Formats: sequence, structure tokens, C-alpha cells
Amino acid sequence: MSDLTLPPETMTRAPAMRLNGDPALPSLGPDLRVCVIGASGGLGGAFVARLAALPTVARIDAYSRQAPAAMPTGVAWFPLDITDEAKVAEAAATAGDGAPLNLVVVATGLLHDGDRLQPEKTWRALDGAALERTFRINTVGPALVAKHFLPRLAKGRKTAFAALSARVGSISDNRAGGWHAYRASKAALNMIIRTLAVELTHRNPDAVCLALHPGTVDTGLSKPFRRNVAAGGLFTPERSAGALMSVIDGAGPTASGRLFAWDGQEVLP
Repeated sequence: MSDLTLPPETMTRAPAMRLNGDPALPSLGPDLRVCVIGASGGLGGAFVARLAALPTVARIDAYSRQAPAAMPTGVAWFPLDITDEAKVAEAAATAGDGAPLNLVVVATGLLHDGDRLQPEKTWRALDGAALERTFRINTVGPALVAKHFLPRLAKGRKTAFAALSARVGSISDNRAGGWHAYRASKAALNMIIRTLAVELTHRNPDAVCLALHPGTVDTGLSKPFRRNVAAGGLFTPERSAGALMSVIDGAGPTASGRLFAWDGQEVLP
């Protein structure tokens, strides 16, 4: 979900979207029904907390495999494994108490899992099982969420579907190598988002579909890889979530299907 401590990769910078700096999501309007998938993670939990504080949010449904340590008052939590399509379909059918949804955030991802899975430093470390597991969580899971939650987005007003991706998923910017499974799974997710957006334009033209790069965030995902993070380059989950909410708020129809960093700068494929 972030660049972590890979060697520098200098982007050919694309134009930034215009941000209003306000994480309050005014462009989505009032009475928002929101779903956050991955609510037990650092960023997912920060999204839930930020959204719960907004007076324009009427309902938040939070999903994760494990119960979060704490949830703001009024937030409904439900167990969900995003790789189990039957469970995803069931969750989508009942989300928002059956009313149309305004915002869906997928804040899930896998980079490492102790000794069982670590990002590869060389092609000699490539492992089929690790590749399959990484793709299943980073690409297949969000795609299944989109399949069942996109039809639930409200029509006739701006709505948004956003999934956490990573700058290291940029193929054109891969100058450092390594991290084969994570890079490839995020590049695939970026393509999924782009392809979803094309169809969404025809089915629900007021909806936007975004991939988001949160920066290097102080969560368990980044913890083993922070050694070379520059001063000021490690964000709190709350700061990153707020910045990404501003990106979502500033995203118009032409932004749909693209990958944007926390500062509104587009990350090129």
C-alpha cells in the first residue's frame, strides 16, 4: 500500500488533481452511507474514525476478517473475508441497510506475513504459492468487492469507489526492481480499477472509481521497511486517510479509473 523503503524511483509526474484540502467530502453531499472494507487495519480504522466524525455521514458499515480493537459509536461492524465471493455478495446485498451507497473504500492489502511471506529481493525468491496469495488479497479480493458493491452505488449524484493501491505498482516507474509479487498485484489492481471505470461510466456516470496511493504510513504493513524513510515522510494513518478523503472529494468524472497519490498527484501506469 506504500513505497516503504524501496530505492528511489523518480516519477515522470502527471498533472495533479485540484484538491480543496477538506477531508469532509462536501462533493458527495449529505446523508452518506459508507462502507469501509479492511476496517481492522491502520488505514481502514483511520478512515472509519474520520468518516464517523463527519455530520454528513448517516451510516458506516465496517468490514474486516478480524474484529477491530475499537469502533466509533454508531458504526456497524461485520466479519468479511474479501477472497470469499459468497460472503462478499452477502455483505453487499445488506450494506447500508439495503439503501443505495455513496462511498465504498477498500483498505486491504498484503506485503508480508512474518517468515511465511516477505517481499522478494531477487527472482530467485519467487514462489508460486506466495504469488497466488498476494494476488488473491491485493487484486482478486478488491475486484470481487467491486463486482458486488459497485451496483449498490446511488445514481443521480456523485458517488465513489476507492481501493488502496501503491506507487510501486507503476510499471513505467519501476527502476529499483524487487518486490515482484507486491508490485505485480498492485499493477493488476490498477488495471482492474481502470477497466471498472470504463464500464461504470456507462452504467453510473456520476460515480468515480479510483486507485489511491496513501504514502508511507505508520502501520504494521510498513513497520519492517521504514529504515530509509526520509524525515517527515512517514504519515500517521489519520493524516493519510484525511489526505485521501480530500483526493476522493476532488475527483471528478475525468479522474475515474486513475491512480492518485495522497497529494492529488497522478501516478502514471
